[in-house]
Amino acid sequence: MHKSQAGALAAVATLDEPTRRRLYEYVVRRPAPVSRDDVASALGVPRATVAFHLDRLVEEQLLAVEYERRSGRTGPGAGRPAKVYRRSDRQVSVSVPERHYELAGELLAAAIEEAGETGSAREILGRRARGHGAELAAGAPDVVAVLEEHGFEPRVEGDGVLLANCPFHRLARKHPRLVCEMNLGLVEGMLAGTGEDRLRARLDPQPGFCCVRLAPA
Repeated sequence: MHKSQAGALAAVATLDEPTRRRLYEYVVRRPAPVSRDDVASALGVPRATVAFHLDRLVEEQLLAVEYERRSGRTGPGAGRPAKVYRRSDRQVSVSVPERHYELAGELLAAAIEEAGETGSAREILGRRARGHGAELAAGAPDVVAVLEEHGFEPRVEGDGVLLANCPFHRLARKHPRLVCEMNLGLVEGMLAGTGEDRLRARLDPQPGFCCVRLAPA
């Protein structure tokens, strides 16, 4: 499990504590940021407990902190700004095994949009997938590590590499040709981004594996 997926799992696990989850749900349902006192009063939880759990949620980037003067006064004597909490902009998604349907949606939407102006959506999807794969792998020294980081679960076998997981599994089952070609483009881009010239990506669907495998060039 790579770093971002592990971080997302830790964030979700943070909400497993019942009191912390109550506090989180209260904050995100408010139309405006709320203070520790607001939460403690509304939920009947001691202020020290509220402070501990809210700051833990901030550490996991599930809540964000702002500071505001609630007295309406400014300048000397107005007092310190209050610490208030709101929902953060972070979006957390965890799947086991790892899936990346949002990436597939972005690539497909971009290809369809461009195809309306220039031509074949399938060709554009392959090109955009290769470009995105190259961006993901840019500067990385090892294509196997890049594949692992993005959910492909690479398995070195002899001189080649099998991919034990398809990040777009459900889509690939319904639209195998389209999604497998997109996968091929992504992996080709990752090879290019790392400068790996000893391997090449090719379509080789096998039960239980991604449709793409890496073979000696």
